[in-house]
Amino acid sequence: MSELAPYASDPTQSRGRVYDPGSSPTRSEYQRDRDRIIHSTAFRRLQHKTQVFLHHEGHHFRTRLTHTLEVSQMARSLARALALNEDLAEAVALAHDLGHTPFGHAGERVLHEKMQAWGGFDHNLQAIRVVTRLENRYAAHDGLNLTWEALEGILKHNGPLIDDKGAPVGRYEKEGLPSGLDEIPASADLQLHTYASLEAQAAAIADDIAYNAHDIDDALRARLISLDDLVEVPLVGPIVRQVLEMFPAVEAPRQAHEVQRRLITQSIEDVIAASGAAIAVIDPKSSDDIRHAGRALIRFSPEVAEAEQGLKRFLFERVYRSELVMGPVRESQKVVAALFDHYLQSADMPGRWGETARAAAGDAQRARIVCDFIAGMTDPYALDDYARLFDARIEFR
Repeated sequence: MSELAPYASDPTQSRGRVYDPGSSPTRSEYQRDRDRIIHSTAFRRLQHKTQVFLHHEGHHFRTRLTHTLEVSQMARSLARALALNEDLAEAVALAHDLGHTPFGHAGERVLHEKMQAWGGFDHNLQAIRVVTRLENRYAAHDGLNLTWEALEGILKHNGPLIDDKGAPVGRYEKEGLPSGLDEIPASADLQLHTYASLEAQAAAIADDIAYNAHDIDDALRARLISLDDLVEVPLVGPIVRQVLEMFPAVEAPRQAHEVQRRLITQSIEDVIAASGAAIAVIDPKSSDDIRHAGRALIRFSPEVAEAEQGLKRFLFERVYRSELVMGPVRESQKVVAALFDHYLQSADMPGRWGETARAAAGDAQRARIVCDFIAGMTDPYALDDYARLFDARIEFR
């Protein structure tokens, strides 16, 4: 690895883990974080969790796992270009979706609604629950025992949760903070009012870049849109026009891939230039200077940021709210809702889940156990469990 910038996260200066695992002669602390995440059960389950299109639509659409791998590659590229710690950026990227439910955001919305009386459901906090409590492979402790910096990045890669006076900010301003923040096992206070490391910020913006590029690609595969529909769309439109002009005789799938790769390259190069300039303005001397900068420093340029929002609006209207997507979404929401209601009432979940739920001290504890169980399901497991319990199969078409 090349020499790190003074404001990069240094694994030798980590704030540590809850449990001391001893030193490793061959791996840094953040490399160990990455490896623990990759070998976790929750990470493997991502291969059978929906990104946008459900499994029945075809085998070439992204899943949570393929999305996560794309994000980790982009996060690592950004970190390398900006002289940050690539291993921490990769670790945060690999873990950022571990808290997602089956059936994508549809499942998340149902669990949030069902859990309203007990603090709601938040996929970032659920990812923290996964890596600190729900993974139970180690003999000495629950969870993956990640470093403080990895936990901070997973929880705060999208920014602070509160301001310096303790008031919720951003997505939490309206509904308040999710339940369970005071129960996170960490080696030190995760400082909810500060920004996360630049490595975590790189993972967050890589998530946006990956979404934009692969949702266009999947929507083209699904024939929800055509390249012609994208000609006037912000950010991607100029690229489409260029590709169609340069390669008019090439078959559509290859044209689409050319658009996708150029969009990714352009986006990453813009982030590198804009972020380098933003970092230079504040001239940070340490990673803590980054945390107290008062704003995210890994960013698009203003022009690209505005265009990127325009692209997102197009995708929302033409892809995410299309009947091809929303029809299965409505059916999958029925599955998650029925499973939650059934298990909250009966607590007949298999193995340790059922034992723990039946021994719960009250409704709130039992509801959280049921929520954890369902959030960890893959799409196929949820559908099979629904069929077993209700003697019915969901027809997505």
